[in-house]
Amino acid sequence: MSDAMPERATGFRRLDELFRQQVAEHPDAVAVVDAGRSVSYRELWEAAGGVAEELAGAGVEPGGLVGLKLGRGWRVVAGILGIWRHGSGYVPIDPRYPQARQEYIVADVGLRHTVVEGEGGGLLVTAGGGAAGPAAPVPDDTAYVIHTSGSTGDPKGVVIRHSHVLALLEACSKTYEVGADDVWSFFHSHSFDFSVWEIWGALLSGGRVAVVPQEAATDSRRFATFLAEQRVTVLSQVPSVFGFLVRALSADPVPLPDLRYVVFGGEAITPRTLLNWYRLGVAPRAELFNMYGITEITVHATVARLTPEALRAPSVGTPIGEPLPHLSIALMEDGRPVPPGVPGEMHIAGPSVAEGYLGRPELTSRRFVRHQALGEDRLWYRSGDYAIERSDGGFEYLGRRDDQVKIRGFRIELGEIEAVLADQPEVRECAVVVTDSPNGDPVLVGCFLPEASADAMGSGELASTLGHRLAGLLPRHLVPARLLQVARLPLTLSGKLDRAALARRASESGH
Repeated sequence: MSDAMPERATGFRRLDELFRQQVAEHPDAVAVVDAGRSVSYRELWEAAGGVAEELAGAGVEPGGLVGLKLGRGWRVVAGILGIWRHGSGYVPIDPRYPQARQEYIVADVGLRHTVVEGEGGGLLVTAGGGAAGPAAPVPDDTAYVIHTSGSTGDPKGVVIRHSHVLALLEACSKTYEVGADDVWSFFHSHSFDFSVWEIWGALLSGGRVAVVPQEAATDSRRFATFLAEQRVTVLSQVPSVFGFLVRALSADPVPLPDLRYVVFGGEAITPRTLLNWYRLGVAPRAELFNMYGITEITVHATVARLTPEALRAPSVGTPIGEPLPHLSIALMEDGRPVPPGVPGEMHIAGPSVAEGYLGRPELTSRRFVRHQALGEDRLWYRSGDYAIERSDGGFEYLGRRDDQVKIRGFRIELGEIEAVLADQPEVRECAVVVTDSPNGDPVLVGCFLPEASADAMGSGELASTLGHRLAGLLPRHLVPARLLQVARLPLTLSGKLDRAALARRASESGH
């Protein structure tokens, strides 16, 4: 954001109010580009007004929640704004989700109305589909409720207020200097909160949103061309997907002279991939940043600038840097803070920590806590993520405690094995999963995509070579029982590695 943005935000309580200020300042500027269509700030505001009128006409009372079931595009932005103008919060429902997941979200929230796309391309309000009982109450200034799966159990809705998002954007203005000349990619589903950063980081600083078409989102060569043609300056990516882009650019370089910022989130980074990006030199102006974050603290919590020197520096985890200026992070174990260099669970406090889980007071009380050791006056979110604090005050992410697996009595961090496997010159990308052996015992399987230079080797020969090498680099209990060459690493709709799908693939190949 430009330095002016925090000043502009003063006095505004809602994101739609701040957007309206942008409309007043430059109504005819392009707000969103989608499949060749350019939508101005004025047009977007007017389309949002139509949605608000539809909701009022359908008898929807302000202050509650409205479903938003649309594919990625300019209509999603208009739908969000329209729901906000009506005085409600939105609940994203990605049409690509399995029907059972869509029905679960509707029932969990008790949705009575949903904004959808009509036959003529306009936005309509449909009624019905919610639970029989009363809808779960939310604060009047709720901006959205996004469902996160977590590691176990049913998806849970996280309640985020307008003030939480405004606090995030103002804090990020200390790192990113953006404004009306910037073009932000809109790559992620509106069911993934990375989209909140992509859309409103752009529009509330007067910039432009470039909607990534589906064919470019699934084809890295087309994606590279899209970035060049749209002159994207701010790119947000999950590291695994960015790895696909780097490989495509390695085979067919596309100059990206306009790119200024690449922002990572959602997964651990792979330093080797990012060093390859720097070596390509296709975007000489681009700065790389890693931002650890989770839905419960409103998208981003920390920021680390990833220079080549930082990527080559020794580390025990993924560098995630320092907390954003509006947040505090404490590492805790057994109810006590831990000193620098000692792993601890990340606890996060500050003005963008969520309201809690929708309709789940017991879960909210377990995860949003007050610690006597940290002062009873602050509410801390227990992330379940583990990190260490370095001597310079920065943090390194170690993973989730539930990422640890126990095999033959040994507690194992999968990331430790993946780091060694990824360092092999024949390996392009990799992931390690746990499957059951024929006799029912858990075993480690290393799944990998080979580098083009390894194509001359057969898959069996390559797997055998890598297996022998890992045996010399890792303790015996960390060596995968099998190494499996795959054509791709599956991703979830949020763009993260789909370990469950990969484990199923590994299990099927072993039987």
